[in-house]
This record gives sequence, C-alpha cells and structure tokens, in this order.
Amino acid sequence: MANDNIFSGLKVVDFSSFVAAPGAAVILSDFGADVIKVEPPHGDPWRNGHKVPFQPNAHDPYQWHLANRNKRSIALDLKSESAQQIIFELANWADVFIVNTPHHARKKLKLEYDDVAGWNPRLIYADLTGFGEQGPDAELPGFDITSYWARSGLLSMTRDAGAPPTWPVGGSGDNATAVGLYAAIVTALYRRERTGKGSYVTTSLLAQGVWSASVSIQAALAGAKFPPMHDRTHPANAAANVYRSSDGTWFVLIVTPDKLVPVVNAIGRHDLLTDSRFSDPAQLVANMPQLTAIFDEVFGAKPMAHWHEVFSGVNVTFGEVRGPQEVVNDPQLAANDIVVPLNGAGGKLTSTISSPLTVHGVTKAPAQRAPDLGEHTEQILRELGFDANSILNLRENGVIAKAAPPRKQESAV
Repeated sequence: MANDNIFSGLKVVDFSSFVAAPGAAVILSDFGADVIKVEPPHGDPWRNGHKVPFQPNAHDPYQWHLANRNKRSIALDLKSESAQQIIFELANWADVFIVNTPHHARKKLKLEYDDVAGWNPRLIYADLTGFGEQGPDAELPGFDITSYWARSGLLSMTRDAGAPPTWPVGGSGDNATAVGLYAAIVTALYRRERTGKGSYVTTSLLAQGVWSASVSIQAALAGAKFPPMHDRTHPANAAANVYRSSDGTWFVLIVTPDKLVPVVNAIGRHDLLTDSRFSDPAQLVANMPQLTAIFDEVFGAKPMAHWHEVFSGVNVTFGEVRGPQEVVNDPQLAANDIVVPLNGAGGKLTSTISSPLTVHGVTKAPAQRAPDLGEHTEQILRELGFDANSILNLRENGVIAKAAPPRKQESAV
C-alpha cells in the first residue's frame, strides 16, 4: 500500500463478519490502513455468500473480495483461553477495533468495550448492531433485509400500489451502513487527534435504514398526510413517472415546470399545452391517467437511444433503469473510478467496486484480493511479538490452525 496515503500507519482489527462492518474496514483500507481480519477456524460465513440461493451464483467468491479486499487474515479459536493473549496484543496494536458479534456472545469472548479499552485508552471501538444497543429488541439478530429495509419502513414504500413488499437488493442496506460506520470511526479519530482519547462509536442497521427513509419518517413525526401509494397508471403527476421505450427499456422521467414546454416540444406534442384536459390545473389532476396513457404511447414508439438524445437535448432529468449486466458497461463507472482493477483474486475476478468516496489529490490504495482463511496468521503473530515456540504451542493447542499451503493462482475460465 502507498506510504503517503491518508490512513497509512493506521492499524485496524476487524473482528466483524458478513458485510456492513467489514465494509467500513474496506473503506479505511482503500485509503491505506493496515487491516487485520480476525476469523474463527471455520471462517467468516460470507466466504460462501456467493453460494446463497437468492444471491447471484458464481464460481468465484465475488462478495468475499468486495467486503474484505486489502486485508490480512488471522484465524483464531476465540473460545480458547489462550486466545485472550492474542486479543490483548491485537487491541494494544490497534487504533481501530471493529466488531459486530452479538453482545451476549461478546461477553463470553471478552470482546466488550470495557474488556479491550482498558488495555488501550486510545482505541476506537466501533460497534455495529442490527437494532441498536438499547430497547426490547436489542438482542435480536439482524440482517439488512430485516433491520435496514423492513423495520425502518423502507420496504413498505418501495413498491407500487396493490403489490406486496418485495425482496430488496442483497447487501444494499449493508453497504450504506458501512459508510455510516466508517463516518463514526473517522469522527472518533478526529476527536482523538484533538483530545488524545479513544471512543466507543456505534450505529445500527435500523438507524441507518431510518436515516435513509428519514424524509418519510420525519413526515410521520410531523403528522403529515401521506398520499396513496404510487401507481404508474394513475400517478400523482404524469410528469414524474416511469415509462417504457419501444425496445423495452424502463426509465424514470422527472419534468419540472420550467422544463415542461421544452419537453412537449421535443417529443412533438405541443398540443398538450392547449388541451383543455391538461391546461386547466383542476382538470389536469383529474386527467392524470389520460396524460399518462398519452405519454405511454409516445414513449413506446421510439427506442431508448432516441429518448436519451431527446431528454439530454433539453437537459431534463431522467434515468434509465438498468440491470447489473448493463451497469458494469456504463462508461461513467470507469471514467469516475467506480469500478477499479482487482489484483490477485484469480478466476474472473479482475475488477471490483471502489468505495464511494473521493479525495482529490489522493490516490486510493490499489485493490488487492481478500485473504485466504488464516493466510497471515504466523506473520501477524510474529509482528505482535510471539516467537516460534509460542506460535507452535498455539497451533498444537488448536488456538490457531495449521499453516495453509501456498495459494494457487486460478486462471480465468
């Protein structure tokens, strides 16, 4: 990693699993932090996330590399009393300590804040939970689908009238939460620069979901009257709706009042401005379904490439609804370093998604493959001060796994 990056020299211990909390460590690593991933002997379950039935299936563990690139791995049996000395050394080594283990399990493993902060008062202890640390459901397990999406209210609003709640994109709430946890960590690091003191920072999937839904949740707090659920054939405003081109591409169109005349002229329907059904405000509200039907006919007559040119020409806001296979070919991604090369992963994993933060004048660390399970165990233990005999004893007692064979580079197929 670059020696002059923003977080060069920052030491991070990542005790977390799955997506959101490890994602916060990834962002730190993108800017040069040294991140040690601590895993149980069987590994983080997310190593096999690419095999989960409702996730896109692939031979290569694409999710693992996305959530754990640039890290080193040490595999420990945390239930062993001998692991406590290693945890002690890691906590003293670290600037940031990230954990999402449920609190009842943390207590048994002696990973609570009070357990580790006493060893290192400058430590930033970053805690992620599903539903927050307090309240009747604080101990409930949570994934982004349940905590971020369902419990926050988001899932009730991301559907059309008459349709049941649907399954959201896996990991979307996790990755949004990762940015929130990263922000908490960086805030605490800034506080430490000013005071010399460490901090206990936390967020939850629920809190991040409510923040994402906060316009509507704030409306509910204010006693606002909510409109009916969106129905694209009977919208509140036909000029802010979803339409389909002749080649089957759906797109979101938002025509603000100042753009109405240029748009109707550009689509060849200037007559709509004088049509009594739409020129009178009261009639317009009553005839929104009819105006929508007209737009459906107009937009359904030409392919998306035509409408892209038309809408761009009048500088109106629109967005093509694209699938993942189309998104990866969007030239905006490469032009803005949203997709970057991934080094060393093998197989078809030659690129990955960069974290969504840019600091001009700073080059992010090149994305390196995620580690194999326990790949750096001995290296890390030596850095922490364990000698060869101590490492051998730890291995014989089952605290650490046997040394893994050298990694074989897979070729793309």
